[in-house]
Amino acid sequence: MAHELTTSYIKDSISLFRHYKRMAESALAQCPDTGLFATLDKESNSIAIIVKHLAGNMRSRWTNFLTSDGEKPDRDRDSEFEEPPKTRAELFTLWDAGWQVFLDALDNLTEADVTKTVRIRAEPHSVMQAINRQVAHYALHIGQIIFLAKHFAGDDWKPVTVPRKSSAQFTSDVVAGKKSQR
Repeated sequence: MAHELTTSYIKDSISLFRHYKRMAESALAQCPDTGLFATLDKESNSIAIIVKHLAGNMRSRWTNFLTSDGEKPDRDRDSEFEEPPKTRAELFTLWDAGWQVFLDALDNLTEADVTKTVRIRAEPHSVMQAINRQVAHYALHIGQIIFLAKHFAGDDWKPVTVPRKSSAQFTSDVVAGKKSQR
């Protein structure tokens, strides 16, 4: 992730979420279609289910973010863990729609909004708390997506972060002023 020094919480948050999104999309691109819909055991979620859940969460939390509760009355969270999308195209339609709602909401925030109060499941949160809550939530699920995609890609996997046994080269490139390829 190319780091940019900023004192803007909103700008930094958007950069971080876009970084997580890119990592997940790199992992999704490497995962064979069958792996998108497979589970490791009966209690596990497939990548497709995780994507469906993330999209549902993003739509609910970030639609009318500053003016309505983040848990919308029409959201059926439990159904997000049933009936996954059937194809890669359907999966990406959900993925793109969720991220669009989310990033549009973030892009419309100002630094003055950070201390405003929003509600999630009727509980008050500052905007900063709500964003931090989503950083943790989305990072957790993106980590699951990356883990599963790597598992299903097998020997064809290309790392989405600094590859093993290349930290020294990565560090020397950074010190030398070379830009990261990530």
